[in-house]
Amino acid sequence: MSATFEAFKIRAEAVSAEVHRFADRQAALAFVLDFLQAAGVSEAPQCGAVWAAAGYLEEAEQDGLRQRVPGLRFDITQEASAAAKVGISQLDWGIAGTGTLVQDATAVAKRLVSTLPSIHIALLGTERILADMGSVLEQLRPEQINYISFITGPSRTADIERVLTIGVHGPERLIIVVVDEFEGAMA
Repeated sequence: MSATFEAFKIRAEAVSAEVHRFADRQAALAFVLDFLQAAGVSEAPQCGAVWAAAGYLEEAEQDGLRQRVPGLRFDITQEASAAAKVGISQLDWGIAGTGTLVQDATAVAKRLVSTLPSIHIALLGTERILADMGSVLEQLRPEQINYISFITGPSRTADIERVLTIGVHGPERLIIVVVDEFEGAMA
């Protein structure tokens, strides 16, 4: 698994993503909290954070995090996501061959937090990093998934006079948090 993670990390960082690996859920959560505080997440306009926490956090944990990080919201709306500085979501797979993240984004909340804020923190289990696109496609169940997102690095475009611009059509910063003990804690 380590070689697969290393390949994913190299390719994701090559397209300007930031990749951090943690042994367990608690270490990953501590990193996210530290990041939110360092980023200045608060209740001030354009300084909030939205977290599509389904499957990752219990209700009691969400309440505790709201108290520790003012401006952190778990009730996802288009307005809250557009006004947020940071969006956090759980991703379903990673593709080692390209450094791409794959998300079942059928739930609108996942789409909002991963596309509207200027910073996206993506949570991913190490065991969910697969070798290539074919391996991910084998995992997909079309009868259960209506919307798939493929994310490779921060948003970028060069359609304005061929000048590369970051963050025009989505987040300008992508932080990938890879967690070794993921499945048991975040099923």
